[in-house]
Amino acid sequence: MKAYCLEVSGSFACFTRPEMKVERVSYDVMTPSAARAVFEAILWKPAIRWQVRKIEVLNPIKWINLRRNEVSSVASTRNVETAMKSGMGQLGLYIEDDRQQRAGLFLRDVKYRIHASFELRDPSLHKPNFPHLSKRAVNANEDDLENEPNPTVKFMSMFERRAAKGQCINQPYLGCREFAADFTLAEPGVSPAQSIPETRDLGYMLYDLDYSNPADPKPRFFRACLVNGVVDVPAWDSEEVRG
Repeated sequence: MKAYCLEVSGSFACFTRPEMKVERVSYDVMTPSAARAVFEAILWKPAIRWQVRKIEVLNPIKWINLRRNEVSSVASTRNVETAMKSGMGQLGLYIEDDRQQRAGLFLRDVKYRIHASFELRDPSLHKPNFPHLSKRAVNANEDDLENEPNPTVKFMSMFERRAAKGQCINQPYLGCREFAADFTLAEPGVSPAQSIPETRDLGYMLYDLDYSNPADPKPRFFRACLVNGVVDVPAWDSEEVRG
């Protein structure tokens, strides 16, 4: 399957470490799940899943401490269900009542090259054979596969056209939705790009969430190493990815 390369950049990024309970602290480098989300923001279909292969760090790793106002609660699921059934309800959150300040250790002035390819899921199964797909993919229909004689070519054409024009389903972001990402489609090995000359052990990094049980998704991790500015991402079903 053809591999695609996106060059993404932004003023700030936060790929939150799950072991930090209150304050947000970012990983040193973009996570595979965050990279996958960038590709899905350009093209997402129930029939495909994106596999990130490699992440290149183009800008030096720099940090910034920020204190931000956040809300301490989320909209009640029960209130949403009641509003959907009755056509009315109280869904708003009042910032003045729920505001709280939180400190965060974020990345700044980031720039990456992320490499990925997509694979078709098995339409004969009731559920996708790629367990780390989101819940919406688990319940998706197979129209994209059934009604198209050569869906791979169709999806490749769609992605290339959208990425080249800068089109996206939703604005890609760098870990947190408020940290919007700029992206451009790059040909691997063609456009000039130099990863940072740095090698370090990044420790165990979040790979993605396993949606084998949609009601209780489980995080999966892998041992990430930055070698001359490049993180090689193993396959989802490899022994390197652990629960």
